[in-house]
Amino acid sequence: MLLEPPFPFIPGEYRIRHASEAWERRAAARLRCTVFCEEQGVFEGDDEDAIDAYALPIVAVAWMFGMPDRVVGTVRIHPDPEQPSCWWGSRLAVAREFRGQAWIGSELIRHAVTTAHARGCTRFLAHVQSQNVRMFRHLHWDALQQIDLHGRSHHLMQADLTHYPPRTIDEIAFVPHALQAA
Repeated sequence: MLLEPPFPFIPGEYRIRHASEAWERRAAARLRCTVFCEEQGVFEGDDEDAIDAYALPIVAVAWMFGMPDRVVGTVRIHPDPEQPSCWWGSRLAVAREFRGQAWIGSELIRHAVTTAHARGCTRFLAHVQSQNVRMFRHLHWDALQQIDLHGRSHHLMQADLTHYPPRTIDEIAFVPHALQAA
């Protein structure tokens, strides 16, 4: 008989980074498909679109024993082709077993906006599913209008860039609180 651990295993470190490795990009695509196709049923088959050809994917990677283990979150950012100083974020996804750690989604958002800000962004927008509006408001975003996308209620939201200073580094690391207290 296998014994269940007394508590869930927590990776030793997480890194939010620009997806530069092929395995990170593949894992981000799989995670997006899991969240938006299988769990939510927003898309059928996969959620890939033309934006993926030029968007910058950002990933949250769980590290174990000093090595990258797996992608547990992702988001993509890109400039608007018609207004290069206006950037968009989309396809924010966090693996189900890591959603209890709300900071993963928040840090993906923070890294996305600060990266775009460093690249000349003067306005950052996203279409946010209605159930996530509260979290975005907490992160200094304003709801501009409610719209229907892919048969679901969304809000067009804009980040307050005064709360997102430009960040030029491609990767930041986090150690979970449980390990910091030990």
